[in-house]
Formats: sequence, structure tokens, C-alpha cells
Amino acid sequence: MSATGEEDPIVKALQDYTTCDVSDALCKLKFRNGGFLSGLTMWSPQRQDGVTKIIGPAYTVQYVPLSDPNPKHATHYIDSVPKGAVVFVSCPPKTPNAVYGGLMSTRAKASGAVGSVIDGRFRDLQEQRDLNFPIFARDVGTAPPAELLKVTAVNVPVKLQTDEQDMTINPGDYLIGDLNGVVVLPKELAEAALPLMAKQVEADSAMAVEIAKGMSFTEASKKFRS
Repeated sequence: MSATGEEDPIVKALQDYTTCDVSDALCKLKFRNGGFLSGLTMWSPQRQDGVTKIIGPAYTVQYVPLSDPNPKHATHYIDSVPKGAVVFVSCPPKTPNAVYGGLMSTRAKASGAVGSVIDGRFRDLQEQRDLNFPIFARDVGTAPPAELLKVTAVNVPVKLQTDEQDMTINPGDYLIGDLNGVVVLPKELAEAALPLMAKQVEADSAMAVEIAKGMSFTEASKKFRS
């Protein structure tokens, strides 16, 4: 299963590459951690299995504690998801409640979203799988978020909620998710990264052929990556 916003030429070009290919290119461009977003793994339509891949510009959602002085967002974020987008939901770290559920995916899918990435917990796992809607997240939960959190903003920069990295996801940055995890490709680096992906994949494919024939990794690397 591959879900993409195919009208965007960058999204269309990214269909040929894995998250690892994207990270390799971003490392060459000196972007930290190759854009990898730690701790986010595939839960739907299968748990870390299958060929599901999502590619699209980020539509960000920011949950904050109820004590935050900023007002609650006037409308429900899920009703404004653009076609082809990847919904990225941010919430405070170690929140025990889920911040995303099955009805959110039902609405997102009807709007043409290609998948959701939850930087926290989500719920209704079987419902998500019955929808065949891609979900990447930190973990699952059962309780809704209203007793603890509120949404204060959409389409704003959000920080990845982990102490492992200092990563920001900006609205419109490209999110790519597959069996390896989730990568953010900053929109301003996309055009520079794509030719690097093509070159790396071509070199690695040639290396694989020769290594399978008996060539050492060192020799193959010197021949095709130098």
C-alpha cells in the first residue's frame, strides 16, 4: 500500500525512495539525523509489516495542557486537513491519554489525507486497520485527551516530543513513513535531496549485484561510491 499526494511533483518523485534513501540524502546535506523522527513506528494497516508507505506535506496539530494560556483552536483541526497531506499530531511528552482516534482517521481519509503520524498515543487500533488507514505513532491508549489537553494551533512548527533529538516539523515539510520509521524532509531541501537519492540508489544497486557475486563490501564501495 502506497499513499501519496501525487499532484505534488516532489511527492511523485519521492515514491521511488525509502525513508532510508531520504535519510542518506539528508545526511549528505548535513541535516541532523538524516531527518529521522525517533520513536514513531507503523501501527496500521499492520504493525511493522508490509509495504505501506506514506508521503505528503505535513499538516501539523499542536496539543498543549489545559493550563496553557493560549485559547483553544476555534474549529476542529480534522475538518481542515488538505488533500494529500500527512496529519502530524504533537502533544506533551508522557501524556497517558490518546490524542487521536478512529473518527479522526475516518474524516482524514474522506478528506484525502494519506496517513497520520501521532507524536504520542492513539486509540481505536482495530478501527484504524479496518479503514486501511496508515498510522505511525509512539504507542496506543484508550482514554480521550479532553481531560488533560486542548488543541491551540494547526499548521504551526512543532517540536518532536523526545529527549533523544532536537527536531522541528514545519507545516509543508515532507513526511515519509514506511517500515523503517518516519523521516521529515524539509521543504527547502527537497529539490537538492532528490538527485542525491537517485545517485545513492544507483550506486547501492550496483554494489548489491557485485557483492552477491563475491566482491567484498570494501571493494564494491570503493568502485561505486567513490
